[in-house]
Amino acid sequence: MLFAFLCTDKPGALQLRLDNRPAHIEFLKGLGDSLKAAGPFLDDDGNMAGSLVIVDAADKAAAQAIADRDPYAKAGLFASVEIRAWNWAVKNPEAK
Repeated sequence: MLFAFLCTDKPGALQLRLDNRPAHIEFLKGLGDSLKAAGPFLDDDGNMAGSLVIVDAADKAAAQAIADRDPYAKAGLFASVEIRAWNWAVKNPEAK
């Protein structure tokens, strides 16, 4: 089942994001085929201000465990993280 992580950075945390970005990218790469998509949300000035991560996980608890291991989460970057089940209905390259 697919889950979307909707992550919002704490205000004024751009440097914290930048400092932890290399570890975050490596973490995402390490998810292998369970990672379906990922990228930053941008603020009005074009600066990274959050994240959208979509993963394939057995259930919401497994998705939460993935989110909790993210270096950004461990660094305390996020003001909030919402995890929602998601159905990739359009332009899903894995759809039959």
